[in-house]
Amino acid sequence: ELAHNETNRMACIEALKIAQREHGWVSDEDLCEVAQLLELTPDEVEGVATFYNLIRRRPVGRHVILLCASVSCWVMGYAQLRARLLQMLGAEPGQTTADGRFTVLENQCLGACDHAPVFMIGDDLYHDADPEKLDDILAKYA
Repeated sequence: ELAHNETNRMACIEALKIAQREHGWVSDEDLCEVAQLLELTPDEVEGVATFYNLIRRRPVGRHVILLCASVSCWVMGYAQLRARLLQMLGAEPGQTTADGRFTVLENQCLGACDHAPVFMIGDDLYHDADPEKLDDILAKYA
């Protein structure tokens, strides 16, 4: 990533994403390693990590569910989808299920407003989401 960016600071978000892909989240140790590699202070890297909502600074489950909470999703059934999902998982947003399988995170926009409500599990986008189909969808993620 350093070769593709004009400055070390510009490579910071990509370096954090690499660390997150490797470990599932960015620990304090990972953050310090990124800072050292990029010749930045840990505080500078922490500022980047906490600004971007897709960088996770706490451990997460094996599968992260991003639940879109945009206006479009609210209008098209977000509340019902959210209620069913949280009931099924027994976890609130920001929490990980007891078995470590899922972490639910609310997100303000997933960029699929024309197919609201939407959510993502990992890189998989589910649009026009029907709460009744959640059982089948979650079963794919063992």
